[in-house]
Amino acid sequence: MFVNPEGLYDPRPNAYSHLAVYPAGWRVILPAGQGGETADGALVDDFATQLRQALKNTETVLAAADAKMSDVAKFNLFVVDHSTEKFAAIREEFTRVWGDTKPPWTLIPVPALALKGMLVEIDVIAVVPH
Repeated sequence: MFVNPEGLYDPRPNAYSHLAVYPAGWRVILPAGQGGETADGALVDDFATQLRQALKNTETVLAAADAKMSDVAKFNLFVVDHSTEKFAAIREEFTRVWGDTKPPWTLIPVPALALKGMLVEIDVIAVVPH
């Protein structure tokens, strides 16, 4: 369940919630961070395209654990050379994936990521009932 407590600003315009709370006994899924590379390892030189692919890759890895994007409880988003243009693409993609109810997440601007040309990486924690 996502919560936005009174006394904090409304985070919804920035595509996230302040808090995720789940009952005891739920299974926690911890995949590796997912970048914007395709199955053959290719990376295009476009942030929005890499972000969409990283979200698709995250969906694929979660499916291997019988989970889906709506099961994401929290995540970190690593962005190379963050900008307002990239943030606009992030908000657009997150609305496409999660609609009006988005999980808590943290944007972490970084100078570089693991692979040359990698512009974005998503590190999620998902939870599903047993």
